Amino acid sequence: MSDCCSAAQNTSVQPVACRACQTKGQPVEPLTIKALLTEHALRRFDSGSYRFCPDASCDIVYFSEAGAAFTTADLRVPVWHKEPPGRRMICYCFDETESAIASELRETGQSCAVERVRAHIAAQRCACEVRNPRGSCCLGDVIAAVERMRAE
Repeated sequence: MSDCCSAAQNTSVQPVACRACQTKGQPVEPLTIKALLTEHALRRFDSGSYRFCPDASCDIVYFSEAGAAFTTADLRVPVWHKEPPGRRMICYCFDETESAIASELRETGQSCAVERVRAHIAAQRCACEVRNPRGSCCLGDVIAAVERMRAE
């Protein structure tokens, strides 16, 4: 298993579109999917190449080229891409949420969420491969969330 937050992700894979919304899916490792599926959904898991659908309006989270699909109801955790803004989990490893970031910004005028996540990554505590539904590092999402909320 690679360290998702320190190594560049493979982006040379051909894009495949979600059958429900036609959004191009991002490759995701089977380990991520198996770790996050409910017990019932895991019984339907077949090996193969899977993608993550980031479209907020689509209920499908994971889909395979063979036609398998898993929806938000099939996962143990809420998928921040599919949740309404405001209270979403951004960093699944270290519990950085939009509501906590917004509260920190209101109370102190700044957020240290990015620095906290970077410190955890530097200490090699990151587990995005199995905790983040996208299966990749959340640091960019945390940075974007802090910038977006700071601008609001």
